[in-house]
Amino acid sequence: MTHPKTSPAAAFMVAGGGIAIYSCMDAIMKRLSIDSGAYSTVLWRSVAGVAITGSVFLARRRPWPGRDALNLHIARGLAAGASILLFFWGLERVPMAQSIALTFLAPLIALYLAAAFLGETIRRAAIAGSLVAVVGVLVIAAGEIRAEANADSLAGTVAIVVASVLYAASLILLRRQAQAADPLEVTVFTSLVIGTVLLAGAPWFSGWPAATQWPAIGAAAVLGTVSSVCLAWAYGRAEAQVLAPVEYTAFVWSAILGYLVFGERVSSFTLAGAALIVGGCIVAVRRAMPVPMSEAGA
Repeated sequence: MTHPKTSPAAAFMVAGGGIAIYSCMDAIMKRLSIDSGAYSTVLWRSVAGVAITGSVFLARRRPWPGRDALNLHIARGLAAGASILLFFWGLERVPMAQSIALTFLAPLIALYLAAAFLGETIRRAAIAGSLVAVVGVLVIAAGEIRAEANADSLAGTVAIVVASVLYAASLILLRRQAQAADPLEVTVFTSLVIGTVLLAGAPWFSGWPAATQWPAIGAAAVLGTVSSVCLAWAYGRAEAQVLAPVEYTAFVWSAILGYLVFGERVSSFTLAGAALIVGGCIVAVRRAMPVPMSEAGA
């Protein structure tokens, strides 16, 4: 799918806005997950998201996606759904800033996946950056051990690391998705796949939300939809390696929201670990060429 020429800076700014909006949604989802469980929260947010975006999709009388695009929607929906479920399960058990710091592994993993599946050039600096980032993860883990973290919080940390790997895979699929379909279609069908899969397990893992929770679920769905459209628009116009660093801005938002909403304080171990992970990612992508999609054969 051919897009109008867009500067990498514009794509980066839109992606940054998407991350800020998503961080606000994270705070809402953390509260809902604590109250009702991650499975129920992700399920009903997805259902609300499909209702919102699906209505727009149908109102505009958009055609059903072709086979190739549909396969991409299904693949990313599965990867993103598993990532989201694991992340919010972990977020119930781990402070927001620490959770987001661990997800910073995703951009580095995305670099390797972009090289393997998108043909983007992997640089030697990525290896050095990966080693630095791994040290950062170990520092955060050391902070948990020093704080005498219980088995529940350690399990949450592991879940978030696995979620980061799946999120990296979903970013690569998003890059391909965004080249095959517009942001609205990407958002609708990703939410549809996630919601459909989770509904299959609803009789065992989920209940009907309380009436008082629906406004928060609706707000989370709206914020998630806006964020998804922003990211899909940006990833359709700039390389994954150009946009990967924008993920780091989420740490600032999560630290602020975690403190204001949940009274969470950022430990020195989390700050040091996040700095190492971000530093490793910067080393890995510092020579990335900001090539607009229109000039990269999109």
